Amino acid sequence: MGWWQVDADTLARSRFMVSPFAETFASLKLLHAGTGAHPGEEAWLRAHLPAYRALLAADPVTAPLVRAGLGTSWIADFFCPTPCEGETFEETVARVRAAGAEEARANLRVSLAGPLPAVLERSDLPERATAVLTHVWTETVRPYWARRRRVLEADVVARTARVARGGWAEVLDSIHPGRTRWLGENRLQVNRHEYPPREISGDLFLMPVTPKSGWVSWEAPERYAVVYACDGALADRDGRAVPTSLGALLGTARAEVIVLLGSSMSTSHLTAVTGQALGSVGRHLKVLLDAGLVERRRAGRSVLYSRTAAGDVLVEAPNRHDTYRS
Repeated sequence: MGWWQVDADTLARSRFMVSPFAETFASLKLLHAGTGAHPGEEAWLRAHLPAYRALLAADPVTAPLVRAGLGTSWIADFFCPTPCEGETFEETVARVRAAGAEEARANLRVSLAGPLPAVLERSDLPERATAVLTHVWTETVRPYWARRRRVLEADVVARTARVARGGWAEVLDSIHPGRTRWLGENRLQVNRHEYPPREISGDLFLMPVTPKSGWVSWEAPERYAVVYACDGALADRDGRAVPTSLGALLGTARAEVIVLLGSSMSTSHLTAVTGQALGSVGRHLKVLLDAGLVERRRAGRSVLYSRTAAGDVLVEAPNRHDTYRS
């Protein structure tokens, strides 16, 4: 397994960050794979995969460049720089364009663990990488970015609340179960690959993305990042099933709200994730609060809502009933 030795000051400064470049790179990985993890991703692929494949077909260099850049177990460094806090997509991708030609070729040899295909022995690889990333951002991410950003911010709020309850170890264990794990003694497992341990100091960022993807990157010694797929209930609206009996009891819209509140969320985040009007979400929350099914508490400037034990029983009851019936 690959793990980082994280000094105490770095862990204390660790924080979440939403990055349009990370979201774009995760979307590029999804386009490259061509298969979605849930119906929402499949619908997005149906809308955007044809144009992406046409882009690759029109140029004999771009397709092998993307394959080499994504590599086998290592992403080419120049292709995926570690975003800075508050950086726009254009600012991050400018660092891709600024990479030297030899640096790009050397990075690709590492990601391929071998020699470059002849078609990639050229000097314009940074410009071509910039072009394909810009296409993915402009055509497939930016049109949805306002809502995606709110979904990602909802995930950050929920996980930040978890830090307050269970500490960083609980959050790091939950980001990518089986891949990221707090090992104790200041050791953070970041993947399953057999890479040498790395001592890190500086800034450690945790970056959610909506596609089911994840990776680590760094620009030592300044910053390190763990990119992870945000909570599935937030990323996959189509897969967030509301039990039929619960919907009949509460109404589908109100049932959707209480199902989501397995993780702490604010009113604005519930509005972003469900697509319901702010006033409707507020009315649902009032009914659920009065019934003792959810509770609220303040976290900084936000008011967070989450299910009570009674709410958990109500949400889980249809599943238990189905189990007993079978």
